[in-house]
Amino acid sequence: MDDGRVLIGDRDVTDLAPRDRKIAMVFQSYAVFPHLTVFDNIAFGLQMQSKPKEEIKRRVDEGAALLELSDYLKRYPAQLSGGQRQRVAVARAIVMQAAVLLMDEPLSNLDALLRLQMRAELKRLHADIKATTIYVTHDQVEALSLGDRIAVMQSGRIVQCDVPMTIYDNPANKFVGGFIGTPPMNFLPGVVHANGSGPLVAIGESRIAPSAAHAPALAAKNGQPILLGMRPENLTLASSQQPNTIRARVLVVEPLGSHKLLTMRVGSEVAKVSVAPDERVAPDEDVWLHFDPEKIRWMDAATGAAI
Repeated sequence: MDDGRVLIGDRDVTDLAPRDRKIAMVFQSYAVFPHLTVFDNIAFGLQMQSKPKEEIKRRVDEGAALLELSDYLKRYPAQLSGGQRQRVAVARAIVMQAAVLLMDEPLSNLDALLRLQMRAELKRLHADIKATTIYVTHDQVEALSLGDRIAVMQSGRIVQCDVPMTIYDNPANKFVGGFIGTPPMNFLPGVVHANGSGPLVAIGESRIAPSAAHAPALAAKNGQPILLGMRPENLTLASSQQPNTIRARVLVVEPLGSHKLLTMRVGSEVAKVSVAPDERVAPDEDVWLHFDPEKIRWMDAATGAAI
């Protein structure tokens, strides 16, 4: 993209110098000054704008209180933990009272437990300051947890932009379904067979009936290959062959406390299935997998686009 305009609200900031755009940024690395105290780190941008000392102190105190840093204002970064340093960086950004707050993977340098804690703090902070925030992350859980809207990019282009659960439940294509969610959406190849009673999708020797909402679009693809997309938690185990079931073999059972994650061989494909923790299932066991037609997402086999 080498043309167009950048608008923040009603302001055209395309040709403005970065310092005049009223944007604040939190970097992936903490980017705090080691020779400055926490107070001076948070105040740095305000000092560069030559704000009055009284205003600087008021804003720093307010920002430090929001980030629970009030007791650390006289310390240096070397005396802080990683999470505290990142809170200093966030406080430095929010005291600028910018029109837009940019966050570039701000939690990626933290360990898993601290990342979980900071994620909750950032969500609380956003609710408090109500600032427009653009948050860049490769962590799908962060995106689903923090975002009011998620823009999923592929090869430099936005392929879907919507509220988190719409992205999760109704991905625009195979890439989105495979990228958002841990584990990702399962995809099984099939072939559409349409007849007078409605279309069926053949997956191996099994036949899967689409929901009434999807039936007309699938009927138009009679004889064509198609992909069945299904979230691991929307697949269930059946005791015997039933409508909309397919034979599968259990490869791996992973007890994860709140649930068990099963890795299964379904025809020539491998699928992930999430079941209750007390579900009795063992490796090398043959089972039947049941598909809820309302939860299936159908994709074009050639383009990967949702149908």
